[in-house]
Amino acid sequence: MLKEFKQFIALEKLFSQKEKILLAVSGGMDSVVMTELFHLAGFNYGIAHCNFQLRGEDSEQDEKFVADLAGRYKAPFYSKRFPTLQTAAKKGISIQMAARELRYEWFREILTDENYNYVATAHHLDDQAETLFINMMRSTGIAGFHGILPKHGNLIRPMMFTNRSTIENFVKDYSISFREDKSNNETKYLRNKIRHEIFPVLREIDPGFTEHLTENINRIREVESIFREAVEMKRKKVVRKEKNRTTILISKINKLDSPETFLYEFLSPFGFNISQVNDLLKIAGRTSGKTMLSPTNRLVLDRHKIIILSKKYLTEEEKTKQEFEIIEATKTIRKPIRLTFQKQIKDKDFMIDPSRLVAFFDFKKITFPLQLRKWKRGDRFYPFGRNQGKKLSDFFIDEKISIPDKENTWLLCSSDAILWIIGHRTDNRFRVTTATKEVLKITLTK
Repeated sequence: MLKEFKQFIALEKLFSQKEKILLAVSGGMDSVVMTELFHLAGFNYGIAHCNFQLRGEDSEQDEKFVADLAGRYKAPFYSKRFPTLQTAAKKGISIQMAARELRYEWFREILTDENYNYVATAHHLDDQAETLFINMMRSTGIAGFHGILPKHGNLIRPMMFTNRSTIENFVKDYSISFREDKSNNETKYLRNKIRHEIFPVLREIDPGFTEHLTENINRIREVESIFREAVEMKRKKVVRKEKNRTTILISKINKLDSPETFLYEFLSPFGFNISQVNDLLKIAGRTSGKTMLSPTNRLVLDRHKIIILSKKYLTEEEKTKQEFEIIEATKTIRKPIRLTFQKQIKDKDFMIDPSRLVAFFDFKKITFPLQLRKWKRGDRFYPFGRNQGKKLSDFFIDEKISIPDKENTWLLCSSDAILWIIGHRTDNRFRVTTATKEVLKITLTK
């Protein structure tokens, strides 16, 4: 088994002899065998153990077992206890998901702090088969069928050359001790139900089931590679990456042969699922303002395009806190936007700059300190050139300003009156007239 282990690492180019590997070791059979193989191969490694505090005394004994294992092999040892139940409840996610997030966040910290090159987990071919069946019951796209990759970023799976049966024989042959997690035999978990109830039937029908499934997964990976090339070609034509957002033109999506498939591939990296994609296609081009959320991003359907932004939750209270005072002596502010202020005498050489990035006001009509804030429901102003008030919400609609742009628009106010919808329109009540003697010039620098 050691020979096959070393050959697999070389074939898949998982790591070099000089690189430093952090082993994720639970104390169970698979991770203990992985540790034994690393030890026998003479690789440079350390051991990390996560105590999720979910199984009482068994969790404590697991931690002690792995600590003793690291001591026996004279390997660096790292352990951490996690408030898994509290984290799951706080985030509203499953215990398994919480454990995963906690585990990999900690691993990343160790990689950085202790100069490890990769984290190694003990996933093997049976795990891959189970994962494929789980993904078949979910809307994962083609990515869900390529199985567990031997290498993904700084995560490696050096046991993906073997199966559970071979590992069990290795344990018997070398009398290797390990910790048994009793929950592995409970079929209330989907993975265990597949492992203990479905796979035995499939192996009865086809004793080589795991090997045949692995061959098919390898073929799927090759097909996926071709598919990815096609997706990337379309992505370059359809998806635009801008400063703080990503946009997708609906007209270009509708011209693709398989709009649903391509749109899913474009949106899935942002955390959106196939159900959301289907809902989006039903209304795209026919409505505006629809918002969808993924765990990490916010999608806004805006007339003829889809806009994707990093998700931000702002309560009305938080929006109110986004207010800044500007005193009369201020020359420049740099946050939250860059503005410069200049007081001028209105003489015969005075000229108005027509740029929307520059605004001019009658200085005597202004009351300091000025306020810089985001818009609120009910805000009204008098658009330049008009003597009638208008709701900002109506102004945004008339000007076809998208929801994300509207949310990112700042207002400059004098007392309770809006001076300037910055970058868009000034208020007519503060305009420069023939009677104006002093002018306040404000410039927005992008």
